[in-house]
Amino acid sequence: MKRTILFFIASLTCTILVVGCCNCRQRAKLEKPLVGTEWQLVQIMGREVGATGDSYTITLHDNGTITGVGDCNRLTATYSVTPSRAITISELGSTRRLCPNHEAESAYYDMLESVTHYEMDADNMILLSNGTLVAIMRARPAVQ
Repeated sequence: MKRTILFFIASLTCTILVVGCCNCRQRAKLEKPLVGTEWQLVQIMGREVGATGDSYTITLHDNGTITGVGDCNRLTATYSVTPSRAITISELGSTRRLCPNHEAESAYYDMLESVTHYEMDADNMILLSNGTLVAIMRARPAVQ
């Protein structure tokens, strides 16, 4: 009788573990790759951003560089990542066109340089600075 109960409990525990992990595997399949995806800013410092067109975008390339656009200026930078999702963005440079929303573009650049970690959630890349949420970027749909 004790063996039957132990077998039942062990089977139930294994079933719960397998079913519980299914969601993790499905979620991982939904995540967009960090490198090669074009990311557009949707929220910075808790404020929604109405980015349109190519504004406030970045693309991380497999050679350790980033390209993108601020409000109206093109940007380049370098980055490095670790398996624990630590990220460092440095050497950020941009063109110097006079943008109508210069303050927002400066805040965007400052935010990018302050990022220390990232998390992925399906189509979203969540950017953190020392554990504090600083921005959310969303994968842009691929152009057909």
